[in-house]
Amino acid sequence: MITNEVLIIFGVILVVCLIGFKKYVWFISLGYGFSICAVGIMNLILFREEMNPALIISSFILIIYGLRLGGFLALRELKSTTYNRKMKNEISDGKNMSFILKVMLWISCALLYILMTSPVIYRFVNGDGMDDCFLVGMVITLLGIILEALSDYQKSKAKKVNPNRFCDTGFFKIVRCPNYFGELIIWLGVFISGFTTLHGAGQWILAIIGFLGIVYIMFSGARRLELRQDRTYGSDKEYQSYVKKTPIILPFIPLYSVKKHKWLVG
Repeated sequence: MITNEVLIIFGVILVVCLIGFKKYVWFISLGYGFSICAVGIMNLILFREEMNPALIISSFILIIYGLRLGGFLALRELKSTTYNRKMKNEISDGKNMSFILKVMLWISCALLYILMTSPVIYRFVNGDGMDDCFLVGMVITLLGIILEALSDYQKSKAKKVNPNRFCDTGFFKIVRCPNYFGELIIWLGVFISGFTTLHGAGQWILAIIGFLGIVYIMFSGARRLELRQDRTYGSDKEYQSYVKKTPIILPFIPLYSVKKHKWLVG
């Protein structure tokens, strides 16, 4: 079910994601974080007449998450010379990318972001309030946000001490991509929060596509990071020992590498 509210939010996300035309990776970095923030803001505006605790809680969680992630990525782009120097050799600047391809990426990203947040949006489209399933989902989402934020902080702190060494402190002792695992937890929580509000096959299909989409993106990101770290630290015996005993994205699950899975291309 595509309502006027959903179309309006999608339009706002498209506007936010225009930033990607400046630098195409911003479609999936800055555009991502600030789009989620925009969804929270638009929920408060569009559904203000039926203001309820569920609307306030979910909207502020999305706003805080989006601002935290978008702000972190923006600061990294602006201030981290080490990161920018490394990424310059790893990621194309997109100058040779055709305009049509950029438009396709722009629309695809905007679609993914609204599908990911659809369980929350549809709760208010359907006129539903707060229930136990919503609360459980939001608690899981908050835990994911905390995990992701602490992981980013731990890695930034470690890189300040030794920018040329891989990070294996804090949560990185347990899993090699704890920030990506945090993302999975965040969107699992959002998905769960909608279990009691999604009506009909259409809404369920959209929500499932959104959740599976971000799962794919996170595993794809883990693969890119693994390949990049192999090129950087492949000859380091400590790194080789680290990757053999530390799962790549799911803690305590013996999945240590995804680099051979070429279908994880994003």
